[in-house]
Amino acid sequence: MIFVNLPTTDLERSKAFYTALGCDINPLFTDENAACIVWDDDTFFMVLTHGHFSQFTDKPIADAHASAQVIVSFMLGSREEVDAKIAAGLAAGGSEPRHAQDYGFMYQRSIEDPDGNNLEFGYMDPQAAEHGPEAYVAEHGAGPDPVPGA
Repeated sequence: MIFVNLPTTDLERSKAFYTALGCDINPLFTDENAACIVWDDDTFFMVLTHGHFSQFTDKPIADAHASAQVIVSFMLGSREEVDAKIAAGLAAGGSEPRHAQDYGFMYQRSIEDPDGNNLEFGYMDPQAAEHGPEAYVAEHGAGPDPVPGA
């Protein structure tokens, strides 16, 4: 199992954002200090208030709007799923910090949650996933990069 711990300044806002992305909340591990966001059977986000998050580290909590420490990436089944996930996140208060990246064999879009934490959603052509990007490029050529306005 994978647990990604993310600090938040507004727990209710974070819960609304992640449920808009299609996640569930596990009430057994959710209270006024933390929410257990269920991505799938093995992947969870523990969204923690700053006070609660600080109990797990002696380091200062970074302002994710000003600096990046991690990008959590998920591969989805199609480009359309990527676009739908980004649209849902934008509607729930997220922001898209950069244009879509289209490498031909792989399509990626990034979104920041309302606290500035970076999420990335992508689709990789099955041929490239199985044989590597070079095999895809050899057969299809390289794709455009980036996709303006996407």
